[in-house]
Amino acid sequence: MIAVDALWTFTVMVGLLTLTPGLDTALVLRTAAIGHRRRAWGVVLGIQSGTLTWGVLTSAGITALLTASELAYQTLRWAGAAYLVWTGGRMLWATRRPGRAAASRAGTEHEAGREDDASTAAGTGTGDTFSGGWRQGAATNLLNPKVGAFYVALLPQFIPAHAPHLAAGVLLTGVHIALGVLWACALIALAHTVRDQLRRPAVRRRLDRVTGAVVAVFGLRLAFQD
Repeated sequence: MIAVDALWTFTVMVGLLTLTPGLDTALVLRTAAIGHRRRAWGVVLGIQSGTLTWGVLTSAGITALLTASELAYQTLRWAGAAYLVWTGGRMLWATRRPGRAAASRAGTEHEAGREDDASTAAGTGTGDTFSGGWRQGAATNLLNPKVGAFYVALLPQFIPAHAPHLAAGVLLTGVHIALGVLWACALIALAHTVRDQLRRPAVRRRLDRVTGAVVAVFGLRLAFQD
């Protein structure tokens, strides 16, 4: 179906892509660091659901229409950019609230717990729920047309002409998803080991500011980069 050397080359390429620090890494780390493991896994599987969707659509030839249509690409690009800037902006805004500063000064466990919930709600709209994380991860991935363009450019190079395109494309996408889940396991384990330090109110504010800035910058880059 797919030559072993081609499959290995594809694995190395998407593996390097997975390890490259980016928006997905920032979202998973931030969510897991504040102790919201259910939500963190929701983000992970939401991202991978988006990856599977892009892979299936590309294998079926549908995403080629996205790259061929300037209007479709630009519409999705601006929608994705607006979503990321809005998400990052809400996270940054939450760190400026007086209530958060008061919780930091008090330093009580109850207030820190309330701060965790307020911060997560600011970034995503819900608390420590798997479904909320899944929606965030899926939206982040599916509203990024560059992921679709990447698959359009990459997948056909590794699918033999005589092979069934849909099955071969799903196989390659599955490799990408497996690597993404393995990397997410490492990130969540790392966040869990330093969770107590990262849940301190002052550290949490800095973490939220960094993550919010990363998300917003990705949105701005998506909006203004060709």
